[in-house]
Amino acid sequence: MNGRPWLARVAAGWAALVTVVLVAVPLALRGRLPDPLATHWDVSGSPDGAMSFWAWFAMEAALWALLVACAARGVLRAGAVARGAAAATRGRAAGALFAGGGVFLLAQQWATLAANLGNPDWRDAAPLGWRAVLVPAAAIAAGALGVLVASAGAGEAEPEPPARPAVPVPLRRGQRAVWVSSARNTGAAIGGVAALAAALVLVLTRTTLGPSGLESAAIGLTIAGLALLAASTVGVSVGEEGMVISFGPFGRLRRRVPLGRIQSARVEVKGPFETGGWGFRGLPGMATIMIRGGECLVVRYHSGGELAVTVDDAHRGAALINALVARSGVR
Repeated sequence: MNGRPWLARVAAGWAALVTVVLVAVPLALRGRLPDPLATHWDVSGSPDGAMSFWAWFAMEAALWALLVACAARGVLRAGAVARGAAAATRGRAAGALFAGGGVFLLAQQWATLAANLGNPDWRDAAPLGWRAVLVPAAAIAAGALGVLVASAGAGEAEPEPPARPAVPVPLRRGQRAVWVSSARNTGAAIGGVAALAAALVLVLTRTTLGPSGLESAAIGLTIAGLALLAASTVGVSVGEEGMVISFGPFGRLRRRVPLGRIQSARVEVKGPFETGGWGFRGLPGMATIMIRGGECLVVRYHSGGELAVTVDDAHRGAALINALVARSGVR
């Protein structure tokens, strides 16, 4: 997708603006802030968690650097790899992440600094109040604006390549064949590692400051990190017994689909906007495992349900499944 030149300038300007604000404002107000800072509030509005100024400052900078890296990767992938709808999907996702993530960090920084400013101790920090609603609302609005800007700045999308039919490969009697492939989402892997690292920082902060109500945040970040890692990689193998899908960088989580349950296989091009997002979407019997936009291996069950998996070289996998189904005589 050939983007218009002004889009790159807008993106670079936005990155520079957010970076300057995230760095300059806390440093300028450093002398009027308590150390540690209140960084978490309970449902009643009272601060119940804190971090040292420099730990909080480093975490904010690291999150922004991660967002910039993920958005840049999405744009590069859209321009160099994906085509048609897949490229448009990647561009819109990068725009939403870049704009919404930047506004979220800016709004969250503003809310935290405003609550802590002028207080001698983090326990004296003001309640977030209406700021707690404004922060996510502003991020959602900015994400929607990012989608619109990315769509307006995109050039003419190349047409989707015509789908090739998954013709069964010729298999002789007694011949065994195996197909193995995978797909990866580097952004999800980086996000998972970052979430686990942030959880570790919170645990270390709690150890330094004593009980401070950070346990729930650390647990939430740990769960999110593990979920992102599980959704960062998918592996698919096809053989005589059917299809095996493995999840995560180590492939420990697995799902098996017996060959006798499969009626046929084909290839479709899908994107996260079509399926409702990344990860496991839908319900058992009619679901999509969305790791990245693009080609999906789609198997149809005898029951009428379907399972789609985003995986590289999906045509060969579909062709082998159809050949194995035809040879087994199960239709």
